[in-house]
Parts: sequence; C-alpha cells; structure tokens
Amino acid sequence: MFTGIIEEIGVVAELDSQDSTGGTSLTIQLPPASQLLSDCHEGDSISINGCCLTVVTFTPSTPSGPQFTVGIAPETLRLTNLGELKADSRVNLERAVRADTRMGGHFVQGHVDTTATITRRVPDGNAVTLRFSPASRDVLRYVVYKGFIALDGASLTVTKVDDNEGWWEVMLIAYTQDRIVTAAKQVGETVNVEVDMTAKYVEKSLQGYLSSLEEGSGGGIPLLQKMVERIVAQGFS
Repeated sequence: MFTGIIEEIGVVAELDSQDSTGGTSLTIQLPPASQLLSDCHEGDSISINGCCLTVVTFTPSTPSGPQFTVGIAPETLRLTNLGELKADSRVNLERAVRADTRMGGHFVQGHVDTTATITRRVPDGNAVTLRFSPASRDVLRYVVYKGFIALDGASLTVTKVDDNEGWWEVMLIAYTQDRIVTAAKQVGETVNVEVDMTAKYVEKSLQGYLSSLEEGSGGGIPLLQKMVERIVAQGFS
C-alpha cells in the first residue's frame, strides 16, 4: 500500500528483458544522498511510476549512489508503460507505507489499471494543466470531479472530466512539478493510471445489493422498472 506522495526521483540504470531468471528486471539508480534504501530488505515493495514491484537485490552504496533491482512480470509489462523505459529515464519512487505513516495522498495499491496518453498541456500561471485520454475507457466510470487518481504513482486531484469525449484533467502546482516525473512529460507521452480503489468497492457492493433486490422480486421485473412503478404509484396515491 502507498500514499501517492512521491519520495524520490530515480534514474533507470538498466532494463534487462532477458535476465538470469529468464524474465525482465529493472535496475534503478538513486541520488548519492538518497535514504530510500536506508531500511530496505529484499522482498520489500517499492512503487516505480505507480507499479508495486518487489526488490530482489539492492546495494546501499555504490560510487554513483544506491541501486536496487526489481523483477517485472509479463502482466505488468502488458498493462503499464514500464516496457518503454530506457537507460536514464526518470521514474517516480515511493516505499510502501508503514502503520505510522501520514496519509498525505490517498490509498494507492500500486496495481495499475491502464495507461493514458497526454493529449493537452496548458500553462496556468505557475501551474500546468494536463489532459489525459485512457487506453481503456472503462476506467472513466471511476474518475470523478475533485476525486483522487494516481498517475505514475502520484496522488492527484481531478479538476475536470468528460465521459463523452473520454478524458480528464489534473493541475500540477509548481511544488509538485519539481517533484514528479509526470510534470516533464509532453503531449503524446503516456502515464500509468490507477483509479481510486474505493470507487471499485462501492460499485461491487452496489451491484451485489441490486442483484439481491432483483432476486427478491423473482427476477420477473427489472429493478429500475419496479422502482419507477413504485414512484408513480405513490404519486397517484
């Protein structure tokens, strides 16, 4: 579990698509003064551009700074933009939360739902507004005005959403622009997207509730129709 408050920006040292295990591994170089690995253990979770990944090896001290390596599953490569990373690509980093961590952003699982493409970038004073169109429009039902969304792992607030045209916008203040890699991305580049998981739980709970009502009515009359009939009957009475 993460908060969406980025702790550090790292740099890709290597993306090995055929490592010693036969899979894909990603090695991240940290700044020399970084404390990100100060309490690290093998098996720990670190979010890289919004993807929860497992540390398989780490080196707290090298001439150029600390390094760590994570494994990337094929499913992760299919759903995210991690496969597009190259040497020297910059990435957002956040360690998994502890029980005493302040929840400065929102509950982020590090389970990416889809990617989105930046389709518009507009300065607004010292802030900048970015517009995103998702690869899968299904996620739009979870994106609401002033709601949370995690983009490349950063907890951001939706400032505008258009379900018909299929996009949403966020605004980055100057402070945030200096601390996340997303701020430097241009139109046409992609981000990893994780919608607010609370919306998913609400949706599933509501579906279960409505299904139980349908079953209680014998399934002969759709629930919506039954509700309308009740309202009309009450109106005439």
